[in-house]
Amino acid sequence: MDRFEIEDDDFVLNGEPFRILSGAIHYFRVHPDQWADRIHKARLMGLNTIETYVSWNFHAETPDSWTQSGRADLDRFLRLIQAEGMYAIVRPGPYICAEWDNGGLPAWLFANPTVGIRRDEPQFIAAVTTYLNRVLGIVAPLQIGNGGPVILVQVENEYGAYGDDASYLRKLTDITRSAGITVPLTTVDQPQDDMLANGSLPELLKTGSFGSRAVERLETLRKNQPTGPLMCSEFWDGWFDHWGAHHHTTSAGESAAELDALLSAGASVNIYMFHGGTNFGFTNGANDKGVYQPIVTSYDYDAPLDEAGQPTAKYWAFREVLARHSSLPAELPAARVPAPDFSVPLDRAVSLFSVADRLGSWSWSDGLPSMDELGQYSGFALYSHEIDLDRVAVLEIGEVRDRAYVFVNDSPIGVLARDHHDRSISVPAGRGTLSLLVEDQGRVDYGDRIGEPKGLIGPTVLDGVRLQRWGVLPLDLRSLAPVDAALDAGADHPRSLSGPVFARGHFSLAAVQDLFLDTSSWGKGVVWINGFCLGRYWSRGPQRTLYVPAPVLNRDRNEMVVLELESAACAEARFVTEANLGHTEF
Repeated sequence: MDRFEIEDDDFVLNGEPFRILSGAIHYFRVHPDQWADRIHKARLMGLNTIETYVSWNFHAETPDSWTQSGRADLDRFLRLIQAEGMYAIVRPGPYICAEWDNGGLPAWLFANPTVGIRRDEPQFIAAVTTYLNRVLGIVAPLQIGNGGPVILVQVENEYGAYGDDASYLRKLTDITRSAGITVPLTTVDQPQDDMLANGSLPELLKTGSFGSRAVERLETLRKNQPTGPLMCSEFWDGWFDHWGAHHHTTSAGESAAELDALLSAGASVNIYMFHGGTNFGFTNGANDKGVYQPIVTSYDYDAPLDEAGQPTAKYWAFREVLARHSSLPAELPAARVPAPDFSVPLDRAVSLFSVADRLGSWSWSDGLPSMDELGQYSGFALYSHEIDLDRVAVLEIGEVRDRAYVFVNDSPIGVLARDHHDRSISVPAGRGTLSLLVEDQGRVDYGDRIGEPKGLIGPTVLDGVRLQRWGVLPLDLRSLAPVDAALDAGADHPRSLSGPVFARGHFSLAAVQDLFLDTSSWGKGVVWINGFCLGRYWSRGPQRTLYVPAPVLNRDRNEMVVLELESAACAEARFVTEANLGHTEF
């Protein structure tokens, strides 16, 4: 069997020095039927290795569940890497950041406030042990010494930016080794003395994360690690986007020059990202450094391979650099075929309020439960309270996480937005039902606010009186069967959409291929095609299209369901020839 190890300042494969030329592809951000295509294009660019994070909350949505099929089939992903003749790096966290919901940590992990996250605390270590044993049970048989592709496994992730609990890192290392991992173990931190010191152990290979000043940062890494191979295991070649900001891009020429400098210094590399993919469904993360900023659906990242898997200018610039340092295949990726441009009428619509009772069960409480307390870890919940006001009153809420549409008797009266720090709203005089449709827009993935519960966070006060007796209905949108049944009897051929409303349309295709759904004329909401949740859209931008992967489509009949939360002047969907991820920084 093959051997991969560290000797002096080199990675060594079967006794010969080996330079890792890796690119990041997160299997959970790419449709499984497109994994092989993305991996193949990585090899054609000149890479020899694929790196991926593993997202704990993607595999374990609840404490008692575990999924490793479909989009969560890590075993299949690693075997496809091997089939392409490439090697693999696995980074299982448990924390991954990755601009992913909650940094990959399951929300249910935070239900007990005594659990000590990312430190040597018995309850956390017990949960991590179970998780790592499951993941590494997939990885261990696929290590290079067992005939598989895996050559490195990472311990934690950028831990030096978070803590300095060496005992915690040592326990993770012991768990990893006990699970049968024999390949070299690594850590990654930004090349600062304190982070590199706090985020690793002497027996673990330190690697760096940076995207500029490569030579200088490799020198810092070498100062903190006198021996061992130099590696930038996150070479940042782009960045992610927030709703309401601009689309981030970086210069292909400048990124290529930094890559050349890094390789000329003899270092190994993992390009982050080679192919970013998409935050399908409700999987996007968020940041909060005083202002809450949810991350958009696209994770294009301005990477060498764009969101739809097509080579960009950066792909060709990187390929040219890699040709100076290694041998490249003669084959080139096939030219892109433009997507079709067409429109689809949304010919049925039904109010969310009319179907809500079919999407979950009400629970009533004298307090104000969070969504997490009801086991709703993403998506939406409907809060309800009966009111009887003889004059206009002000509703005050402790905190909204993250966006609440406020209604009286199903008529809208306003919005409370976390990113605007909204906590109060005027409620008109009258009697009836006060409802708040609350959206979890994505959990913070970095910093102190990881793990915070979602929903309405009390107290709630109306006209100076603290409200009791709340009803909460978590909306289960995993299956749209109840929505479809309601749409069958819903309004026919609506001219416009006044949210919150579900709308539906059908279309056929001349050929099955990737599509781009133009959302620029809609307000805010979510789209499903053939039951597959493409993710969120928002007029706030910058993103103006949603990527539709070809494997979710049929030739003869496709069903599209839109949940429009705000409004759309025309009940029509438009598909366009290419992606529009919005304006860049002026």
